[in-house]
Amino acid sequence: MAGVEDLLESGEAQRLATGFTFTEGPVYHPDGFWYFVDVRESKFYRIKEGGPAELLREKTGDGNGTTFDPQGRLIQCEGGNRRVTRWPADGKFASSDVLMDKFEGKRLSRPNDVLCKSDGSLYFTNPGLRIPLGERELDPSAVYRIMPDGSNRHVADFEYPNGLAFSPDERVLYVANTRHAAYIHRLEMDSAGNMARRRIFADMSSDEKIGVPDGMKVDVEGRVWCTGPGGTWVYAPDGTHIGTLKTPEVPANLAFGGPDMKTIFFTAHTSVYTMRAKAPGLPGHPFKK
Repeated sequence: MAGVEDLLESGEAQRLATGFTFTEGPVYHPDGFWYFVDVRESKFYRIKEGGPAELLREKTGDGNGTTFDPQGRLIQCEGGNRRVTRWPADGKFASSDVLMDKFEGKRLSRPNDVLCKSDGSLYFTNPGLRIPLGERELDPSAVYRIMPDGSNRHVADFEYPNGLAFSPDERVLYVANTRHAAYIHRLEMDSAGNMARRRIFADMSSDEKIGVPDGMKVDVEGRVWCTGPGGTWVYAPDGTHIGTLKTPEVPANLAFGGPDMKTIFFTAHTSVYTMRAKAPGLPGHPFKK
């Protein structure tokens, strides 16, 4: 089997911007730019390759994972605000709608990452271990689904669910578990979008001191790219570990983008970087222009 370096056009990471505290939540807009967040500073940015990072919003409530719905509206997990929000597609970010802040009357814990299925339903992770026990209303942690009509459903329980991604045919939902058990789970989904079966897809246990199973994307050939200990771990569709991609800083998340969807954008703590892949990646949402 080819190594991870064989999946890249170039092994050199290009740094686009630096000076942040903890970058996360990358997503590519078809107009040719990236959104990303600085979670620890509650700031939201836009950047084009070759240009500076532009601050668009402050006080995001620890805004983290982002995606688009089919209409191009930005969806964001606001961990500190304990909710999932939707922002207009005009790019002005003047106001938002709260899509979900409770499940069955109980307040969400700390929504982390989100993706949009082709039918417009949203799946997001809701880890609870960083919420004081006395304030934790939903236990255990779980993945939830927001339906296109606004209703919501429980998908599956986890210890600490973090990043998530669909297989190219959307029949499998991958979920990274961050704390204690460093796994990627493989959830087989039925035709209605509910979990039918689950198993461990990959064990990401490591002696590396920096990084945990976190942000995740899938390419068009079904390979799973998951940030983790020491770098970005890449897996074949059958769960074989192809290798670990090293960047100047260990990233917390990544996203594919560019006109050909072959540019990988890494949010790596104090900086954001890009590298070029040979195969296109999936965007994690159905929005197209």
